[in-house]
Amino acid sequence: MPYRVSPIGFVRSCFKEKFAIPRQPHLAPAARGVLELVAPFDQAVALEGLEQVSHVWLLFLFHEALEAQPRLRVRPPRLGGNRMVGVFATRSTHRPNGIGQSVVRLEGVEPGRLRLSGIDLLDGTPVLDIKPYVPYADAIAEARNELAAEAPGAIAVQWTESALAQARQQAGRLSEPLVELIEQCLAQDPRPAYQVPPPERRYGTRLWDVDVRWHYPAPDRIRVLEVVKA
Repeated sequence: MPYRVSPIGFVRSCFKEKFAIPRQPHLAPAARGVLELVAPFDQAVALEGLEQVSHVWLLFLFHEALEAQPRLRVRPPRLGGNRMVGVFATRSTHRPNGIGQSVVRLEGVEPGRLRLSGIDLLDGTPVLDIKPYVPYADAIAEARNELAAEAPGAIAVQWTESALAQARQQAGRLSEPLVELIEQCLAQDPRPAYQVPPPERRYGTRLWDVDVRWHYPAPDRIRVLEVVKA
């Protein structure tokens, strides 16, 4: 039986492109955004009590990864992008119904909107529901996942002097922790795991309205080259 769902709001996020978004929430605490609610969920009564909650679960749609045909097996980037496993053993964006979930920090409750941090959501993401994080029920000490037993290791992030100066200037203009955001996102190493790019190859993404460009002077190191207003 088919069902229809409608978004309760949309995320306005620092991530304007999919590339370099952390693969899980909270890997980049400086990643911030706002969930703008739509009627009738933008009414104050719908948000009563949320001021007592530090974190929330967001159920959302991978709106730029929706597919007509479901995938039964996927290649998770965490496993190097060359090993296939069943879709239900992963958090791949290729979901049967395009539904994702993230637990994020609730920084503030305002009329018709929630301020969030530690997000891993693309700008414009439709949100289907909000649920409070309940520590005694949601944190399971004995839980295990042998496919993702530990947090991914971080890669070293370096700066050119000019890029760091540019980032600080743009951070002041945006009133956002842009330097920290860039370092936290790039430390997750957004390139596909099977790639060993030559030093001359440049990568880039957009955070807020800023274009960030970097390269790999060595396989275990990133150097930020440029941070400019888009």
